[in-house]
Amino acid sequence: MCARRATRLCAWALAALSVAISSTSCADTVTTRQRTVTQVANGVYVIRHRDSPDGNVNGNTAVIIGEQRVLVVDSCFQLSAAADDIAQIQRWTKKPVAFLLITHWHNDHNMGSGLYKAAYPDLEVVSHSTTKRDMYRTPVTPSRFEQQIATRERQLASGRDANGKPLTASDSVALRQKIAGKKQVLAELHDFVYQAPTLTFEHELDVDLGGREVQLLHLGRGPTSGDAMAFLPRERVLIAGDLVTHPILFTYDGYPSEWVTTLDRLLELAPTTVVPGHGEVLHGVEYLRLCHDYLANAVDQVAGQLRQQTATIENPSLDAVRKGVDLAAFRARFGGSDSDNLEAFDDANEALIRVVYHEAMHNQ
Repeated sequence: MCARRATRLCAWALAALSVAISSTSCADTVTTRQRTVTQVANGVYVIRHRDSPDGNVNGNTAVIIGEQRVLVVDSCFQLSAAADDIAQIQRWTKKPVAFLLITHWHNDHNMGSGLYKAAYPDLEVVSHSTTKRDMYRTPVTPSRFEQQIATRERQLASGRDANGKPLTASDSVALRQKIAGKKQVLAELHDFVYQAPTLTFEHELDVDLGGREVQLLHLGRGPTSGDAMAFLPRERVLIAGDLVTHPILFTYDGYPSEWVTTLDRLLELAPTTVVPGHGEVLHGVEYLRLCHDYLANAVDQVAGQLRQQTATIENPSLDAVRKGVDLAAFRARFGGSDSDNLEAFDDANEALIRVVYHEAMHNQ
């Protein structure tokens, strides 16, 4: 099974949602099959969503309940999942959700924001200023899914994939599942209402929920230009968005050399609990250090290859640089022995080298 974050095929995708109070003792996986809820402190919950029916991932949602108000971090991708979250919050508390922090512009973290605004009309949707700008540039429309469905139905009818290769029996089964999943998501998208951030900040915004302080922070760029996080200084809980994803770091785009510095600043916060943008709740900073060292190693190796090769070639190619970069030492540290995780690491690692290369060439 391909573990690429936007194209994973999940045979279980049409199964019913299940809800559980989870622990984090089991090995994590890039494939999320069920919805789980983890309480990380008194009145602080993390909802991990199962992957949507078309294979897209849903970002984690955090809920922070104060004495007077509630703050939610990220509203995920699938509208039905966001609706379930709102219903869950209303079972937990009658206090209003006053703030919804959008950690970054990726659609799997903000599609449900309109449902929150409808449920809580006085809600402030908060983001970094560049996240608001970038959200306008990345609309999700029913027509996009309709086109994707039509393309896959043509492939199924012709018996050939996008490259003209004949479909095997298992390929056809997977393709039918993909089409069914996209149709399910499309049905929900017809009710989608875009909700832009209503309140933006540049560096820090302190929020008082009544007896509970939450610091909303932008400590630098990472996978996007506007990565924001929530930090509870008393509980030392860090809700990191996609600056940290588990068990594989999503390195498909962004600003890797700056990401390293941003992770340095996260480590300075000394969190005892880290909520990643995807994956299980983490305890301590060991995984943050792993992500930091991995990115720093990639940046250093690509820079070394460029220095070495520009001695004889004016503009070394990505392929030439890639051949001299070896990040295999990190493969098992991220992927363990899980085949899906290892495949996901290989995919993300290939992307990382490309992103680091283009960043370095741009900065020359």
